[in-house]
Amino acid sequence: MREREPVPITDPVSHRNGDVSVRERGTTPRGAQEARRGGRRSGGHKHARSRESDGSPPGWARSRVLLLNATFEPLTALPLKRAIVLVVCGKAEIVHNDPSGFVLHSARTAIPVPSVIRLGNYVRVPYRAQVPLTRAGIMHRDRCRCAYCGSKATTVDHVVPRSRGGAHTWQNCVACCSKCNHRKADRLLAELGWTLRTVPEAPRGPYWRLLTQINDRDADWRPYLGAPAA
Repeated sequence: MREREPVPITDPVSHRNGDVSVRERGTTPRGAQEARRGGRRSGGHKHARSRESDGSPPGWARSRVLLLNATFEPLTALPLKRAIVLVVCGKAEIVHNDPSGFVLHSARTAIPVPSVIRLGNYVRVPYRAQVPLTRAGIMHRDRCRCAYCGSKATTVDHVVPRSRGGAHTWQNCVACCSKCNHRKADRLLAELGWTLRTVPEAPRGPYWRLLTQINDRDADWRPYLGAPAA
């Protein structure tokens, strides 16, 4: 007797247009087979789609906004999204718009992208006696110049080496070029006959507290940050 051919078991597959087709169970779509084999169907288009569909906002949307107290004292630098929320809720007002001129639109209102905003109510800020020690702060204080020879600095050096009891403080850390850093090693300045070009001191003021968030293009921030003082 002639055997009947087995009937393939099928399951429905939905398409984007809402139609339903039938696919044999156990089979794999052509695109998936090529993906498993490591092949590419359209590498260029895939790369282009990843840039457009990754959900990342444009460059200007990732900027930060300077937040001022009611007394125009700089407090911090906020992400743009948080700054917009404060403005919409009426807790802050826009002092300067972003130079780009971008405007954010909603169903009922339009808000220009801010560069500086100011709180409506005064917020008491605890006194900050010392600016946190950072590599960026040291480089900025020393203007990216080696404290020993004056050439371009690429690293940070401890005047009194840590192995000789030196502390990790503003007064003991200076910007340094790689050549001087290698020659000095763990020796003292007196042993080398070297002298410092300037005496390192701890900086102070709101300018330095916001140093890591400052962008050179934010010219509107400068009048509120004041001159850097060491």
